[in-house]
Amino acid sequence: MAGGSTPAIRALTQAKVAHRVHSYPHDPRSDSFGTEAVAALADELGVVAEQIFKTLVIELSSGGLAVAVLPVPNTLSLKAAAAALGAPKAAMADRAKAERTTGYVLGGISPLGQKRALPTVLDDSALRWDRLLCSAGKRGLEIELAPADLIRLTSAVTAPVTA
Repeated sequence: MAGGSTPAIRALTQAKVAHRVHSYPHDPRSDSFGTEAVAALADELGVVAEQIFKTLVIELSSGGLAVAVLPVPNTLSLKAAAAALGAPKAAMADRAKAERTTGYVLGGISPLGQKRALPTVLDDSALRWDRLLCSAGKRGLEIELAPADLIRLTSAVTAPVTA
């Protein structure tokens, strides 16, 4: 398996979900992790940037953290994400809290295999694709899978959550 195993990859394997793992060299100076993944993988895999999704951890005003998964080129609408998850408002979660809760480092947070599974909203644009890519739980590592499998394994709701 490219790049080794992570909790996200193990979750897919245990659930017997068809997936592919793709690795690319992560530049430690990069802080735009999604853009780095798009630049490294889009052409090579024959996908567009909108098929590569980022995982953002948000804090709901109703209490607790949640996850929003959306295409890398897009911006999250915190209002739309909160509404989709049944909360009045949301804000971006504190980095340390996000890392501690998910068990992943920023730039490598996967919607799968989190230390504590968080409520998840997947941008409904994912439904246009037969496959999408999201973090495999480590910078420089992406998982390719069917959107339906991601929805099923994360119990995600789908909604338009981009600004």
